[in-house]
Amino acid sequence: MVHRVLVINGPNLNRLGSREPDVYGTLSYSELTGAISEKALELGFEVDIRQSNNESEIIDWLHFAADSQLPVIMNPAAFTHYSYAIADACAMLGEPLIEVHISNPGAREEFRHHSVVTPSATGVIAGFGVDSYLLALQALSRLLLSKA
Repeated sequence: MVHRVLVINGPNLNRLGSREPDVYGTLSYSELTGAISEKALELGFEVDIRQSNNESEIIDWLHFAADSQLPVIMNPAAFTHYSYAIADACAMLGEPLIEVHISNPGAREEFRHHSVVTPSATGVIAGFGVDSYLLALQALSRLLLSKA
């Protein structure tokens, strides 16, 4: 059985490779999506990868995932710390939600230490660079296999 997975990326992630490479690495966003797609295929997932700088668009995608009963891997980026609207949409999800971060928010500025998304997340993977997404796919695969 092929599982569909929605991967949502928040603001500024489309600037990977040029935005603060000392924090986020030098891999471009298209290289990130390629790595995610390759790992998803290896694990038997059909993956839908989306990125937006628009909070309302991300909320609509979370509603879609809730209505479609899709698991979600999400890097909410800056919305992590203050978007109660995204947090409320995450709370509506019935399937696993894995929150990912390229950097380790807990090792950065104080305002990054709190996530409003985490209370709805099945788990959080942070600080492993782009591998955070690949680890999330592996964790999701195990979660879904244990439910089968």
